[in-house]
Amino acid sequence: MEIKVSRLVIAGLSGDSGKTLVTLSLLAALRKRALSISVFKKGPDYIDAAWLSHVSGFSCHNLDTYLTDPIDVVNSFVVESKDSEMAVIEGNRGLFDGKDIYGTHSTAQLAKLLKASIVLVVDCTKATRTIAAIIKGCQTFDPDLKIAGVILNKVAGERHQKIISASIEKFCDIPVLGAIPKLGKDAELIPGRHLGLTPPTEFASASQLIDKLEEIADNYLDTDKLISVAGNEDKIISRMTSPPPKETLVRIGYFRDSVFTFYYPENLEALQNEGAELISISSLDDKKLPEIDALYIGGGFPETHAGQLTQNRALMNSVKSSARSGLPIYAECGGLIYLCKSISWQNSRYEMAGVFDVDLVMKEKPVGHGYSMMQIDRSNP
Repeated sequence: MEIKVSRLVIAGLSGDSGKTLVTLSLLAALRKRALSISVFKKGPDYIDAAWLSHVSGFSCHNLDTYLTDPIDVVNSFVVESKDSEMAVIEGNRGLFDGKDIYGTHSTAQLAKLLKASIVLVVDCTKATRTIAAIIKGCQTFDPDLKIAGVILNKVAGERHQKIISASIEKFCDIPVLGAIPKLGKDAELIPGRHLGLTPPTEFASASQLIDKLEEIADNYLDTDKLISVAGNEDKIISRMTSPPPKETLVRIGYFRDSVFTFYYPENLEALQNEGAELISISSLDDKKLPEIDALYIGGGFPETHAGQLTQNRALMNSVKSSARSGLPIYAECGGLIYLCKSISWQNSRYEMAGVFDVDLVMKEKPVGHGYSMMQIDRSNP
């Protein structure tokens, strides 16, 4: 399969530079124009991907060269973008930040893999001409990258913006495609918590937020030029062929509600491609498991919903008895918490399903971030 699609990577000089704000604002503007787009998040992040899906109206897929081979990343991009007018990819961390000193698995590496243009988001707090020097450094650090423009974030005022813009355009020879001021009380449009942003399923103003993001795009971004710099004549090729549909072989139930939201679309699609019928189950409302051949419980935030979960003892008992009867269960992250005996969170203890005789204590902050390599020394049952 071969496609030629406009594509744009939104990258930053570091984490918290404003990439997500810019990406969401651009997606809101593209949605307003009724463009058919494909949306991607670099790396394994579920929550940012959920917000990209919510604002764009299209399912966001993750692109991760650490978890999957580069050829699979290209295949996923091509398959999901084949009918799109434009693809938008949000990077993570700084542009060149990766696994090692060579930037392996970085946003820059992904942009080159996809032959995509890059727009750099820069936090301009207490800096002017130095911003141009930093961008020039990015341009010369890897000349093979196509850095097509810059968006300024946290601009203090018109004079501040003019000095930075003139410096970038003179010394870097690329356009400034937007300038977002310090937003004051609206700076944190989406509140954060212990694992990043609050998911859209738990944010009461998620729908109204799209209007605010559209306003930011209208006032501070040059959407027409962003669409223009995304234009790309380079073809990208995938050797992947769409598998023929299979007859339904098994019924796999999976928890899908405001508690359990961490699922990669590719995993669900892979199950369906192999003949699975997916049965959605609510951990909050359903009282027993339906007739299924296996159960899949993904990640999420059972700790913040522990009080509601523990009130649904009927479903927990159904899960426990089914496990004892031999039902295959695959659980990860928050799904494993659900299968424990209890969880302690913010000085309260909540009973869980009790499949495992484990009492879990959730700390206020993550113990660590990043990828971990593990070696399995025993086969799964």
